[in-house]
Amino acid sequence: MKPEYDLLVIGGGPGGALAARTAAEKGLSVGLVEKRPAIGVPVRCAEGVGRDLLEEFMDPDPAWISAEIDRAVLVAPDGFRMALEPSMAGSEVGYVLDRKRFDRELVMQAAAAGAEIQVKTRAVAPIMENGTVAGARIEQNGQIQDVRAKVVIAADGVESKFARWCGVDTAVPLGDIETCVQYLMTGIEIDDAATVFHLGNEIAPEGYVWIFPKGPKTANVGIGISGRKSRDGSRPIDYLNRFVKSHFPEGRVVEWIMGGVSVCPPLEKTVADGMVIVGDAARVSDPLTGGGIYNAMYTGRLAAQVAADAIAKGDVSANAMMPYDTTWRASKLGKSLDRNYRIKEYFIHLPDAKLNRLVHSISRLDLTKFSTLEIIKELIRHDPTLLLELRAIRDLL
Repeated sequence: MKPEYDLLVIGGGPGGALAARTAAEKGLSVGLVEKRPAIGVPVRCAEGVGRDLLEEFMDPDPAWISAEIDRAVLVAPDGFRMALEPSMAGSEVGYVLDRKRFDRELVMQAAAAGAEIQVKTRAVAPIMENGTVAGARIEQNGQIQDVRAKVVIAADGVESKFARWCGVDTAVPLGDIETCVQYLMTGIEIDDAATVFHLGNEIAPEGYVWIFPKGPKTANVGIGISGRKSRDGSRPIDYLNRFVKSHFPEGRVVEWIMGGVSVCPPLEKTVADGMVIVGDAARVSDPLTGGGIYNAMYTGRLAAQVAADAIAKGDVSANAMMPYDTTWRASKLGKSLDRNYRIKEYFIHLPDAKLNRLVHSISRLDLTKFSTLEIIKELIRHDPTLLLELRAIRDLL
């Protein structure tokens, strides 16, 4: 690697790739390091993203789309199924990606814009000067070198070691981490144009099971449960195995992954002197669904734009880069994160009987658009008895 860049990006996921591409397009010298030997592997998410959300950044390419989704299905604990058709599903419909190809495409776009990409290369420590992040110590092929940068973007995922090394408290409470396991299964009977979500404390305590199609008779089948519910005999993989045995006894597992997703509020501050934090590292995954592809891309692009302005003005202090923090918090994304965290805190404590009642009630609503906000508004309007049930979150409306 070069000894110095305008911008150094730690992490080659969607957030890091969008940051690198955006900065390079603005004429900055950019270095991106990814600790894994290949971009996009292992896949660590269900791979779903809303159609409108993705198209904010790029035109979809069939090469990295595994399935097009036009409806979603909620399954209550009692087995009642509620289908959300395209006219009301809104951003819940879209694509199931092939993240291996998708992530590589994003990084290829960054490289084409002029960013230097280094895989199997990791940051092992920050370079600090008078409290300011001034680059990173990089390990590559057993060799260590100091790489200086005017701004470092931490896009290193939910672990976020780099931000922690720089003095940012990135700890996630046990109850605010979803522990997840996902199988890629084939030979299963599915609706290959629908995503399916199974709710219930017996199936997935304080979480849900998902089925995201990846092609004919093939799907990502996964589960996320609260970290405080995981213990011997009740780990995510135990719950998932029971679900698969019940629903897909003839299915075959061809891949499986595990990991964690933060479902907590975002970091209190996502900038520091010489550093910006994006994506899962900033804790901006959706606390209600765990989704984070769009959130990472949005914050990655915004971070690069703000960093480029700060570099041009010769001031990369936290104060100079605060427009990044204030802009994403004031955006539709930021507002939804705040609202969805409080909604999540209410729903995860509901017993199955109340979950059944809510799903049945939702199915009777005349919704023109499906969203958490619209559902709650309509529930309160149509069922006065639920007003008391939902009083803890009605102030969010």
